[in-house]
Amino acid sequence: MSNAYTAYAIFLGPLVLVLGIAFAAAFERRRAGAAAEPNFFARNGAPVATFLILAVGVWVLMMIVLPQFYMIDFSFHPKLPLAQRGGPNDIHTLVNYRYFLFGSPDDTSHWNTTHLHAFWITILASVIITIVNFAICYPLAYYLAQVARPKIVTRLMLLLVVPYWINEILRAFAFRVLFGTGGVINGMLIGLNLIREPIDFIGADVALYAGLTYAYVLIMMFPLYNAIESLDRNQVEAARDLGAPWWRIHAEIVMPHAKPGIATGATLVFMLCAGALAAPLVLGGPKTLWFTPIVYDRFFEAFNWPQGAAYALILLVACMAFVLIVMRVFKVTFSEIAR
Repeated sequence: MSNAYTAYAIFLGPLVLVLGIAFAAAFERRRAGAAAEPNFFARNGAPVATFLILAVGVWVLMMIVLPQFYMIDFSFHPKLPLAQRGGPNDIHTLVNYRYFLFGSPDDTSHWNTTHLHAFWITILASVIITIVNFAICYPLAYYLAQVARPKIVTRLMLLLVVPYWINEILRAFAFRVLFGTGGVINGMLIGLNLIREPIDFIGADVALYAGLTYAYVLIMMFPLYNAIESLDRNQVEAARDLGAPWWRIHAEIVMPHAKPGIATGATLVFMLCAGALAAPLVLGGPKTLWFTPIVYDRFFEAFNWPQGAAYALILLVACMAFVLIVMRVFKVTFSEIAR
């Protein structure tokens, strides 16, 4: 740490954050009034509630909050040898953020098109993958939650979960085998005389987007299922009896009720896609641009940890902005997403 003020900021910042969250929770409870649910201590008892708060608090503080605050501070420092850290040259600067924008710490005459393009491609692709995941998971979640019998639900859930017992990297390599020029899909298309030459699915990033979509299906599936499962079936039946078409039932009854689940699934899928590393490295083609490998390169290839911290913080800010947009669109609160 460069100075005492930095140390105070890093260690007092989490305390301010905790107090802010506690104030927000108290404000929501006061606004709910008599309709508010019993608080955490009333539901679990003082000893259990105290232990859980302390255990989770220490874990979150030491493993999440403090590293994030340290990363934020680190991103505003120049790259220096270890012996010079904390010295007169170790100052706060925007040099790492200028490099992200312009590709140079000093020359601002042209944009850093490679890194900026990779960043926006990552954000846009993550949004599209999130939408595709929702389109895939919503009908299945509705069927499992409102239509299927309990035995069918158990079997289908098992079929969904079993493939995820395999390591993520192995799943990525399996998709590379499927989509390779000599892979299963090209072999089938050639065998059916649909194509004459194999298609470069990996070079066209088809394998990457398909792999990312598949990797986070369950992340979207379970929040949707939990939200739709709590819907009273009588509301759907009443709408059918009144002659409402299926699309109106979903648009005006099911989806409004499932908004917290949709928001939770969307934020989780987007953040995991934007921060994915294994799939872009394994399934990406020679011209694939994805932002997380660039962040990895800043840390472990260029050994420029302050610049890597700045790039990671930029991606974190983009993810948090997406979360706030989703909350605004679906009109949900943090407490509803956390349930």
